Amino acid sequence: MEHLRLLRRRPVLVLWLAQSLSVLGDRLYALAVMWVVYAATGSASLMGLVAVAESLPYIALGTVGRRLVSRFSSYRALAWVDGARAAVAVALPFLWSPDARGIALLLAGVLLLGTLGALFDPNLGALVPDLVEPERVQQITGLLDLTGRIARIAGPASIGVLLLFVSEVQLFALNGATFAVSAVALRWLARRYATSAGGAAGRPGGRVRSSVPAGPVLREHPRVGLAIGLHGVALFCSAVTAIGMPALLATRYGAGAAVYGLVTAAVGVGALLGNPLASNRRSGGWLTVYCGAWALQGAATACMGLVLDLPALLLLALLTGIVTPATSVTLRAHLGAFAPAERLRLMSVDQTIIRAGGTAGMLVLPLLVDASPRGAFVAGGVMVTGTALGALLAASRLRRRDAALPALSTASR
Repeated sequence: MEHLRLLRRRPVLVLWLAQSLSVLGDRLYALAVMWVVYAATGSASLMGLVAVAESLPYIALGTVGRRLVSRFSSYRALAWVDGARAAVAVALPFLWSPDARGIALLLAGVLLLGTLGALFDPNLGALVPDLVEPERVQQITGLLDLTGRIARIAGPASIGVLLLFVSEVQLFALNGATFAVSAVALRWLARRYATSAGGAAGRPGGRVRSSVPAGPVLREHPRVGLAIGLHGVALFCSAVTAIGMPALLATRYGAGAAVYGLVTAAVGVGALLGNPLASNRRSGGWLTVYCGAWALQGAATACMGLVLDLPALLLLALLTGIVTPATSVTLRAHLGAFAPAERLRLMSVDQTIIRAGGTAGMLVLPLLVDASPRGAFVAGGVMVTGTALGALLAASRLRRRDAALPALSTASR
């Protein structure tokens, strides 16, 4: 119901529709690029290289390119970014050929799209909270999170139908069309807020400058630093489920792609069920909710490596899906409550950390999966749960320290 109320606001509706289409296009692109590379080369290693290439710009720009990222912190600038993404994506089918030259051009396109995405994602995240009142930031964060959840289900479901009419490489052009629609929507938002924003930070569409290094920002907000660190560890361990689930199903249950589809669907359904709960949470204690959700998800992941029957595995997959929105929405909404400059910097740091963690996981954890799929699930789950509980313990100590400071100050007088 809260989502429907938000969608009655035209700017929110325009942005939500455009981003829904854009995220769906991204899912089609992600599936298409992996399939095209594998069909042309038969190499799983090259598939992994493509995934790493897409993440490298996020890590590089988040580490040393923060001034460049902050130059795109307006709807007008983001419209140009999406226009460029549309041009690159539409050009790829015309440049593609199933040989070394085609693979090299595809990798270059993936790197370029990754660079543009690294400019786009944190800036859009920093602009969205200003579309609503502060008390509704959690709800709009949940609304856009729901967009991604639906796309993760609709993307794989629709690709089979689309491939009846277009080739795999032409899916890139469809993704380009979604970027073009997003660019038009962002341009409309830029015009709508041109007068009211006046180029000022903190208003819808206003430019936000953020040149504060990550270290000082996180030292000023140590609890946010704990949450972002936990996010990085969790995304590192997520490679276990992303890569290890097919291996676990094959070695443990003798199951194939159909059962893998059921497990994936169970996670997606759980996420759709959990989104309203995460979006409408009113009480405080955001870090407790965040760490608790990751601890529960880690425990469920570890149990996936221990259960003996398939129905139990499906229930655990459903549980991980239910708690997933509590992790993404809770942190994103808390960051959205900061002043615009700090918000952009913290979201950029979070984006950098999770991309670095996810990339490292994709490079390291497949070795553990090859050695023992069950052991990989247990180890990854225990690592996430242990890190989440450690973050909760550290946050408790911070609260005790902060409570003791006024008393010490009074005693010293």
